[in-house]
Parts: sequence; C-alpha cells; structure tokens
Amino acid sequence: MRIDIITLFPAMFTGLFDFSIIKRALDQGMAEIHLHDLRDYSKNKYRSVDDYPFGGGAGMVMMIEPIAECIRELQAKRDYDEVIFLTPDGRLFDQMTANELSMKGNMILLCGHYKGVDERVREHLVTREISIGDYVLSGGELAAAVVVDSLVRLIPGVLGDETSALSDSFQDGLLSPPVYTRPADFQGWKVPEVLLSGHEAKIREWRMEKALERTRERRPGLLADNH
Repeated sequence: MRIDIITLFPAMFTGLFDFSIIKRALDQGMAEIHLHDLRDYSKNKYRSVDDYPFGGGAGMVMMIEPIAECIRELQAKRDYDEVIFLTPDGRLFDQMTANELSMKGNMILLCGHYKGVDERVREHLVTREISIGDYVLSGGELAAAVVVDSLVRLIPGVLGDETSALSDSFQDGLLSPPVYTRPADFQGWKVPEVLLSGHEAKIREWRMEKALERTRERRPGLLADNH
C-alpha cells in the first residue's frame, strides 16, 4: 500500500509514523507513506495557496491550482485507487470503510485547511470525502494520521497475530468484550471464572454476551444499524 499525503504542514507528521505498528509496516516494506508540501506547487513568490472567497465572507479558501498541480503530478507517475479529501462534512469514517480502503493499492489523502477547498477540487479531483467525526479540527493532518493508522494495521502480516484485527471493536458491528490478563486475582478483583476454564465454547458465548451487553449500554445505535 502506498499513501501520498498532500499537506500544508508536513512537519506535523514528524514522529507519528516512527513507532509501533506503522513503523513495522514501513520497515518491512508493507506500506509506503510520502508527504507532499502543497506550497511547493504554488505559483507565486510568497508560496501562498489560499485566497479570498468569491462573493465575500470570512476566512480564506484553498486554491485549486496548486492542488490540481500536485495531484496530477502524482497521477502521471502511477495509478491511484482513491483521492480522498479529509473534511468535516465528508462521510463518517468507520471500520467497514477502513476494511474497504485497506484493500486498495495506492491512494492520495488531501488535508484541508482554512474555510475549505475550492469546490471544483471536490467536483473534479476527489473520489471520496471522509470525516473522522462531527467536529472541526484546525486542519486535515490529524484526520489523515487517523486514517493511515487504521488502514496500515489491517494490511496482512503487519500485526503479529493475524486474527487480532478481526476481533477489534466494530469488525462485527459490536464493541469488543472486556479483556483481562495476569494476575487472575488483584486485591480481590477477580477475572471471570469462565475465562480461566479453558472451555472454548463457553468463552466464545461469554464474549458474545458481553459484547452485546456493552454495545447495548454504550452504543445502542450500532445494534439499530445492524438489525
């Protein structure tokens, strides 16, 4: 998987991809992440990439020219499955979307800023728009990092345990059940006996019951969405 990130602030990603699962994927050649400074595609000496909105109004708008120049330069070198714009009014990112995108080969992530991008970018250059939640961030960089992390961990071979990602919350439309580890008894707080029984069928049944119970209590909308 190759991910190209178009951003005004490439330094924001410094260190984010140098640890844990993403670093392992990069080191093993299972994923590539490339950063592109949008200001490098500006046509003026000030390297500006924004301008006032037509019709007036507060704030600035990211211009189409540098964005188009960057995307087209990348597309001239290879085929991309997706050009994704990170924006608060995009489709809400969820596990099913992550699963789908993790099967792609190459993708571009465009990080927005200011009052957004010239609408023609969305109409002609972007294939998909994604939001990580119903709130506004200063820019799309943090959203891009979230998307990258969620996708890379799904690449086969990246996680040490191939079944680990399959048991994550939301994979089956439910929250994950509670998990425990040693010691079995900590100051009188005990691990449920069923988990110590070694009875696989009963453990699976317990986990499903707890997953349903936790989902019903904390995210009942998930049950409504899946039934």
